[in-house]
Amino acid sequence: MDLKITTLAGEDAGKVKLSQEIFGLDPREDILQRVVRWQLAKKQQGTHKAKGRAEIARTGAKMYKQKGTGRARHHSARAPQFRGGGKAHGPVVRSHEHDLPKKVRALGLKHALSAKAKSSSLIIIDDLKLTEAKTKALIANFATLGLSNALLIGGAELDVNFKRAATNIPNIDVLPIQGINVYDILRRGTLVLSKAAVEALEERFK
Repeated sequence: MDLKITTLAGEDAGKVKLSQEIFGLDPREDILQRVVRWQLAKKQQGTHKAKGRAEIARTGAKMYKQKGTGRARHHSARAPQFRGGGKAHGPVVRSHEHDLPKKVRALGLKHALSAKAKSSSLIIIDDLKLTEAKTKALIANFATLGLSNALLIGGAELDVNFKRAATNIPNIDVLPIQGINVYDILRRGTLVLSKAAVEALEERFK
C-alpha cells in the first residue's frame, strides 16, 4: 500500500510503502471493542466506596421490644432500610482490571491502524517539527491539512516546540510512538503519523 507523504505546510514530500500486515487488514469491531474495554477498565480508579452497616456509627441497642407493639420486628438502626443506615451491597474499593492476551492487544492496534487507512483518515507527515512554539502558526498548518480532530504520533522523542504549540489546540492529541494505543486512535477523526512513527511501527511488528 503506497501513501503520499506531506509536510506540515501541505507540500508533497514523496511516497511511503505501508505494510499490508499492519495497515491493510480488514478491521474487526469485536477485537477493537475488547481492547478498548480493557484499556478503559485499566484507567478506572476503583475508589468508589459506600459504608456498610458494620461501618456506621449508630447505637447497637434494640430499637423497641420484640412483641406487643404491632410493628415489624427490628433490631439495629444500622440496617439498610433505615435512614442513616448502612448501604446493602454498596460499591467497594477494588481494581477493575482484567487480563487480555498480548497477541490480542497487538492485533487490536493493527486493526485500529487498518481502520484509519481503510477510511482514508490516515495522513503521513515527513516530520513533526517547528522552529518556534507558535500555536497560531500550527493552527494555520492544520487548516491547510484539513485537521480539526486528530491524533498525531511522532517518533521516540517529540519536538519540544511542536508539543508546546499543539497543547492548547482543542481536539488535537500528540503522543510519542511509545504511547500509541487503540482508544486514542479511535476517539479522534484523523490519525497523523510521522515517518519515524511508521518506521517504528514496521520495526515493532516485524
